Amino acid sequence: MRAEVLTGDVADVLLVTVLPVVRNQGAAGVTDSGAGIIFGARKRLSRYAVGMSTVRSAPEGASILPAPAAASGVRHMALGAFWFSVMAVLVKTAGRNLPSQEIVLVRGVITLALSVAMVVRAGISPWGARERRGLLVLRGIFGFAALSFFYASLVHLPLAEANLIQYTNPVFTALLAAWLLGERMGRREVACVAASLTGVVLVMRPAALLGGAASVVSPQAALIALSGAMCSALAYVTIRRIKGEHPLVIVFYFPLDTAPATLPLALPQWVWPTPLEWLVLAGIGIATQIAQVNMTRGLQLEPAGRATAVAYLQVVFAAVWGVAFFGERLDAWILAGAGLVLASTVVLARGRRAAEGVEAETEV
Repeated sequence: MRAEVLTGDVADVLLVTVLPVVRNQGAAGVTDSGAGIIFGARKRLSRYAVGMSTVRSAPEGASILPAPAAASGVRHMALGAFWFSVMAVLVKTAGRNLPSQEIVLVRGVITLALSVAMVVRAGISPWGARERRGLLVLRGIFGFAALSFFYASLVHLPLAEANLIQYTNPVFTALLAAWLLGERMGRREVACVAASLTGVVLVMRPAALLGGAASVVSPQAALIALSGAMCSALAYVTIRRIKGEHPLVIVFYFPLDTAPATLPLALPQWVWPTPLEWLVLAGIGIATQIAQVNMTRGLQLEPAGRATAVAYLQVVFAAVWGVAFFGERLDAWILAGAGLVLASTVVLARGRRAAEGVEAETEV
């Protein structure tokens, strides 16, 4: 399959078939404008994401992604952020009637099938080196926990707030890497951590600390979102301990752990999806795969600092979709908190080496 199909025909089919479901199940009074915004943004972004060559089998240790081409890595990162935000819209839509763990399970099954296909196509063993399997399983467990918390936060929080809190994970990664891996934290890293956590406090706006009316953000839901960011950071730190393993093997262990771990949580509260809900669930898996391909491609073409900074467009997209589809509102507290979080994480990302960029390839 040519990579451009993932950002072209398949993407258009997904938008045409799934967005009417989002529109019909969205907030009362929402018009076709939300769908029009998404279509327009996708067309503008994908106009520049061209020149991607065919994905072919690769020998062990080599990337199966297209070789670097003339297309801008920044534009691919923007497309990845766009499709991750579409995934968030679909998760929130499915979560109106389906338990979040059921959504995690279906996504895990879909991505497991895709991961197996990619590993087989690359001609490598999916299990990795024996001495690294413990860490690979641990990475999958942390990824499962992060995904579960993140999807629950998408269901219970406005889209912008849920995505914003999730994007504090680079801050927690810096803290955990200093503690667990002995990596040095300079004054810039300490300042970024303080600024980011202050931004989260502004988004949550607890009346006990700031006075006035309490935030519409549920403290319990915000803590769930923070737990997701923390688990994402643990997953990233674990990846840093896995040296010399093929990236596809690391990715494979994520759904390999997620699918069985979710079963005992999803089956007792299983709600059989309607045909339209099955379509939305399939869209979640497809949108995630499109996003991951684009973001990984962008990380191939751009330095990690610049590429990961562009990934924070996901928060901007999520805010737009929240207003367009779900009638959500952004107040001055949220905007101020978002400014602190995004500024601190961008500064933190620009200070990291390009070799760390592969770790930022997913929303988890």
